[in-house]
Amino acid sequence: MLAHMPPRPRQPQPTHAPRGLNRRAAPSIAEVLKTGRSFSFEFSPPKSEKAEQQFWKAIRQLESLKPTFVSVTYGAGGSTRETTVAITGAIAEQTSLDPVAHLTAVDHSVQELRHVIGSYAGVGVRNMLALRGDPPGDPNAEWVMHPDGLAHAVQLVELLKASGDFCVGVAAFPELHPRSLDADADARYFVEKCRAGAEFAITQLFFNPEDYLRMRDRVSALGCEVPIIPGIMPATSPRILDRMVEFSGCKVPVGLLDQLRAATDRGDQAAAREIGVGYASALCERLLAEGAPGLHFCTLNNARATIELYSSLGLATLSGNRAPITA
Repeated sequence: MLAHMPPRPRQPQPTHAPRGLNRRAAPSIAEVLKTGRSFSFEFSPPKSEKAEQQFWKAIRQLESLKPTFVSVTYGAGGSTRETTVAITGAIAEQTSLDPVAHLTAVDHSVQELRHVIGSYAGVGVRNMLALRGDPPGDPNAEWVMHPDGLAHAVQLVELLKASGDFCVGVAAFPELHPRSLDADADARYFVEKCRAGAEFAITQLFFNPEDYLRMRDRVSALGCEVPIIPGIMPATSPRILDRMVEFSGCKVPVGLLDQLRAATDRGDQAAAREIGVGYASALCERLLAEGAPGLHFCTLNNARATIELYSSLGLATLSGNRAPITA
C-alpha cells in the first residue's frame, strides 16, 4: 500500500503550504470547455526542503492568474507518486486552485489504484488525468504491468469512471506515442480512450503546430470531438530543451537550439529567456488561432517564464475571473 495519501482535515499540513481556504465545488474540465477555453499550469513534485519552498512560491505567484486548473506530475516512471498524491491534496485543501490529479498504472495494483482514487475524492478532487505511465528508470524500456494491475490507459479510464463522478482526461501525442505503429493506429487508440469515458486530453510537449493540427484532424475524422489541450513549455535554455526531450522525446527545432546556445554561451540569460518565451508565444498564438481549446503550461516549478509567456499572450488581463475564458 502507498505510505502517503492526501492530507485529511486537521492533519499536519506541508510546511510551506498557504493557509487553508473555504473550498467551493470544483467544476469539471469538460464543463469548462463547453463554454470557453482552459488555461492551466503543471508542476513537478518537490524532492527536497528547498524544492518545496520553490514549489509553493511558484504556486502562490501563479495562483493570482486564476488558471482553470493546476496539475502535479507523477515523475518519471511514477517515481514521485506518493508526494504527488499528498501535494495534490494539499493544493485542493489549502489554495483557491482546482487541481487535476495525475494517476498512472505504473507499479500499481488495482487495489492500490482504488485507494488512491478514494483519497483524491476525499479531498474533493473531481478531475483526473489517466496515464499508463512510463517504465521506471527508462521510459524507453519494455513496459511491464503490475501482476495485479492494469496494462493500458483505457483500462484506467474505465476504472475511474466506475469509481465515481470523475471527469477524466488522457494524454494525446502530436508526434505519436513512441510505441504506436503509425499515425492512424495512434488516433484509433486515442479515440478508444475517449469512448471509454475520457472527456478531455492534454498533449505531450511539441514545437511544430502542424503536428498538433494533423493529430486533431485524424481524431476528428474518426468522429471524436473530445477537446485536446496543447501542452506547452517555454524552452529558455539548452538545459530545459534537454529536459523536454527527456520528458517527451519531442523534436527540437535546430534554429531554436542554436539561438539558445549562443545566448547561453555569452552568459545572457535574459536573452535566452526572451528567445524561448518568444518562440513559445508564437506557437501558442498559432494554436489559439486554429481553435485550440486552451493551453496547458509546464512550469518546472518556476513562475517567471510562465508569467512572461502568459502576459505576452494577453491572458493575464483576462484572468480576473476564473476560466472559462472565451477570448
